Amino acid sequence: MSRRLLLPLLIGFCLVGLPFRSPAPLIYRPGEGWTYEPVGSEGRWTRTRAKDQMDVAQAAFDKKDYGLALRAAKRVSKVWPLSDYAPQAQYLAGRCYEEKGAPEKAFKEYQKILEKNPKVPNYPEILERQYEIANQFLGGRWFKLWGYIPVPPSMDRTADMYGKVVKNGPYSEIAPQAQLKIGEAHEKKKTLGIKTPDYPSAAKAYETAADRYHDRPKVASEAFYRQGLAYNKQAQTAEYDQNTAGQAIASFTDFMTLFPNDPRVSDAQNMITDLKTEQARGYFRIAQFYEKRRKYKGAIIYYNEAWLLDPNSDLGTQARTKIDELKPRTVAGAAALPQTTPAATPAKEPLKEPAPAPAKDSGAK
Repeated sequence: MSRRLLLPLLIGFCLVGLPFRSPAPLIYRPGEGWTYEPVGSEGRWTRTRAKDQMDVAQAAFDKKDYGLALRAAKRVSKVWPLSDYAPQAQYLAGRCYEEKGAPEKAFKEYQKILEKNPKVPNYPEILERQYEIANQFLGGRWFKLWGYIPVPPSMDRTADMYGKVVKNGPYSEIAPQAQLKIGEAHEKKKTLGIKTPDYPSAAKAYETAADRYHDRPKVASEAFYRQGLAYNKQAQTAEYDQNTAGQAIASFTDFMTLFPNDPRVSDAQNMITDLKTEQARGYFRIAQFYEKRRKYKGAIIYYNEAWLLDPNSDLGTQARTKIDELKPRTVAGAAALPQTTPAATPAKEPLKEPAPAPAKDSGAK
């Protein structure tokens, strides 16, 4: 026989012969759609009443036959969506997905329950399960594309999960922690395996936690501190960001003001000192830029900013000396600032007393 005819004949045999040799694993029922049926079990588990069908689902779950339990529970939700057993069936479907290693699908089933049945008796338990599922993905668990193809962790999707937990129960026991973990997820973002933390979004999430849960000291203190850390990390990335550094200082200042007995206050103070030193160094560089271009008025202004931020450091002393050197070169500079003498003569009055960075509105009530 010609090889050209052999392949078409084999394909034809499979298409025509196999359906008569093996029962179809896919069964279609009007109103339910297609469902997979193991050989020999077609229709044996179906019932005509919601309660009876739910009993089948629960019995299968108790026997750890999660495939049958899932099919039976899904049938309750599809055939009797308005029955009293529908929420229980969706909950059982979520449990089955968890047991079958599909937590994302379980999360979605739980979400349907909370949206359609906000008065379901086990609402707190379902919310807790959603939170624990989100924790798995925060810990690095892979998602599945179309429910089957593993894909790397996505902190955006994880943050969205925590956001739904907060929305489902904004004043529940786990909502504050879920809000904080939104920020944590933003800090753990990666692109193509490379860390690309989104510190501004993280800081915003922590700010929301501090504002919304200001009446919970442990949560609020943690939120203020993490917000300061996020801004501090952002300020240290790439080119130094003066505005972000100022936001970090403001967050740490709020933290120290509102929670003076927190053991992390000394760490916050040290970070503020370092941030102010960096800010002063940035202003000093700007002043040097203006000085090289003989823009003495601008140079004096920025040297003065550097001195105010860090007056007791070597950099502050240099800035003060520079101010005194440049003032005679510009009438505008002399008019802009009071008369000073070099830092070596301490008897003279300083330009003005250094003031701490103003604290931003903390949102605490």
